[in-house]
Amino acid sequence: MSLLDDVAERDGWRCWVCDETVDPDMSVNDPRGPSVDSRTADRKAKVAERLAHRGCNTRKGAVKVVIGWPERLHVVEPAPLITVAGRLERKGGREMVARCPTKQDAQQAADWLVDRFSRLVPGLPVTAGIEAGGGQFLVILATGRR
Repeated sequence: MSLLDDVAERDGWRCWVCDETVDPDMSVNDPRGPSVDSRTADRKAKVAERLAHRGCNTRKGAVKVVIGWPERLHVVEPAPLITVAGRLERKGGREMVARCPTKQDAQQAADWLVDRFSRLVPGLPVTAGIEAGGGQFLVILATGRR
């Protein structure tokens, strides 16, 4: 198997940038086709190569990528997920990542975050909690040291 196939199988054929599926039969020259992202802005990254769509990989270039929060989630002041992932991976602990107007909104955000982090930082056991405070609900990610 090639490096592309190995990385793609490990990542479940999902683009690490946009979190959408990558079609294994698409041409590697097509923007939605598979590519291996091995140029990260973070030299200390534990995962040297990740699967990305050719277009996502080209757009991000050699700069730090921004992982977007879905528009369907009602969050206020969402944290930059790449930065949060890096801190949790290095230090462990807890980090507040968003504020939500209702408990249901916070639960949806928490569920999405745990699912997204399972692919963003494979092998990092992340849990999400919700704490009420000041008429809003805080979404908190936590992990132990790796």
